[in-house]
Amino acid sequence: MLKSTCAILPSRDFDRTAAFYRQIGFEETGRWTGQGYLILRMDDVEVHFFEHKDHDAKACDHGAYIRTTDVDALSAHLSTQNIAAKGIPSFHPAEDKTWGMRELAIIDPDGNLLRVGQFL
Repeated sequence: MLKSTCAILPSRDFDRTAAFYRQIGFEETGRWTGQGYLILRMDDVEVHFFEHKDHDAKACDHGAYIRTTDVDALSAHLSTQNIAAKGIPSFHPAEDKTWGMRELAIIDPDGNLLRVGQFL
């Protein structure tokens, strides 16, 4: 019955958000500035954003977990994108986790955490 889910995350600036996600491989598929809504897509994954001009990136507690079939290929791509290893935004390369996943992490310009992983 259920087919998929989409994270809905805050964005202070849709242009900045779209540019960051485009850099990592997403494409913009919809923007409704009057309603304050943005949709980005990569493969079969959509990430939605709502406009929140007063959002505090340093206090952000929003995030999403995305499963993939090739976390190492995505990690290799992201490692060429000049995203810092610390701070906001940042990228943390794929590594094996004790809970049986191989994961990478991305923190976007608004402090939203995306973990992308696959089963070991």
